[in-house]
Amino acid sequence: MNDLWPARAVSQLLHRPPGTPAGVVRHLLAVQAQDARAAALALRARGTGFHRTGVESALAEAEIVRAWGPRGTLHLIAADDLPWLLSLVRPGVQNAMRRLRQLGVEGQTPEQLVNRVDRAMRDQGPLTKAELAARLNSSAHGQTVIHLAALAAEKGLLVLGPNRDGKATYVHTADWLGAPLAFEPDRDKALTELAKRYLHAHSPAGPEDLAAWSGVSLGDARRAWKLAQSPERQPHPPADLVRLLPAFDEYLLGWRNREGMLSHVREIHPGGGIIRPTIIVNATVTGTWTIRQKQITPTFFAEQVPLNDEISDVQAFLG
Repeated sequence: MNDLWPARAVSQLLHRPPGTPAGVVRHLLAVQAQDARAAALALRARGTGFHRTGVESALAEAEIVRAWGPRGTLHLIAADDLPWLLSLVRPGVQNAMRRLRQLGVEGQTPEQLVNRVDRAMRDQGPLTKAELAARLNSSAHGQTVIHLAALAAEKGLLVLGPNRDGKATYVHTADWLGAPLAFEPDRDKALTELAKRYLHAHSPAGPEDLAAWSGVSLGDARRAWKLAQSPERQPHPPADLVRLLPAFDEYLLGWRNREGMLSHVREIHPGGGIIRPTIIVNATVTGTWTIRQKQITPTFFAEQVPLNDEISDVQAFLG
């Protein structure tokens, strides 16, 4: 194995330097977070000195925010990165309107629907999907509320709040962050920052990797790369690195392909958008793992390695 993936592992902080939840998120730029526990475990794999409660506190204090980010997927993002990053990757109106029409929501413009959500959310604090549906006089079943929320998010009016009893909540940005998001108007400035920050956490990489990770067009990614003019860093690869990475981990999603790091593709990526939890040994995927009631069960593809320290750390992190 060459130094490509070990170098990327260091860029991804898989050597676990001391840090904070907000610091790890800011370094990575965005951490996939449709699964809240998996997102917290992704931070654990990249830093020391905090536990699950520290991640929850950072979310409750709005240091990090769960929002629709790269590729239109929910991510953890540092609050001060939201305006420029979401100016490039926030969800579009067209897809949400198409889905709403399919769900029977007709006769209203996007602006009218956004105003409905704005009025329903403002000064209410975190609302679950059912609570928001009740305020919108809309069914909590199906996807209607989710797509109405996406419309408001596209205008900078809505992000997700902390989970409540295992359920996602929605918050108005004016209440949660102090003001609606004011998106960066200078696209070249945002693209420059995107390339610099992506490379900081994904080196070695190229513009094709940036396009695949972020969801911006390849043309925009190449322009961002040229604007940033950032040489690739070559971090020193760690020795004997063993990590338990959660489902949907950025190490599996951060580049255009996984050649040289992953050979058992179907076991990790069975389809349907699923990326299973993985065992990483010296920057290579060597197995999968499951957790049930804090009991961790590893499955190796070939030679087994000791996991006692990693298993104990995951269990301690979850509390």
